[in-house]
Amino acid sequence: MHINVFPDADSLAAEVARQVIVDCEQAIAERGVFHWVLAGGNTPKKCYALLRDAELDWSRVYVWFGDERCLSIGDAERNDVMADAALLSHVSVPPAQIHRIPAELGPEDAAETYASLLADAPPMDLILLGMGEDGHTASLFPGNPALVDERLAVPVSAAPKPPPKRISMGYSVLNRGRKRIVMVAGESKRDALLRIRQGERLPVARLAVCEWYVDEAVSG
Repeated sequence: MHINVFPDADSLAAEVARQVIVDCEQAIAERGVFHWVLAGGNTPKKCYALLRDAELDWSRVYVWFGDERCLSIGDAERNDVMADAALLSHVSVPPAQIHRIPAELGPEDAAETYASLLADAPPMDLILLGMGEDGHTASLFPGNPALVDERLAVPVSAAPKPPPKRISMGYSVLNRGRKRIVMVAGESKRDALLRIRQGERLPVARLAVCEWYVDEAVSG
């Protein structure tokens, strides 16, 4: 594991924002586009807000979501609503290039619809992820059948956190990405990180090589 430790969540978010800019510019220079997967959570939210004034060619950015909660369009608890408020409503990404998960359709239909979009997408240039106290990432929870679902987007039921119904990118997409950054902040997640460092195969540990950005509260 390549772990970068920062004093607090703010400095962690600032460095990830800097990495997004670097990776975006590099992807556009090399391939003409930047395919970027967003994560939910408070630390990613801080990162997104810092990118509002970034001088990027937003017209070449394609936005995807690592997971979504099965809630109505516009619900404040949806990841795309958070991303809109923190960043997307402030920059000029063409709406057709923001690929939202239609979670309002329910787990199965939404996963099938999103998988059809992902089937035509190139490998993601940068995938941002978080980690929960139980070691979950995106909406891939310990012991959930979604962990062994090989589809590009997977339906999730009986999630231990509300709401119980969700959709997640599957490992087949997450592990195909060119780069993965996992952001973790807060003392409550220290135990999960320790378990992973000791070799336990929690869901986030099933990802291909990641760069970890954590705060001192997590690293211990």
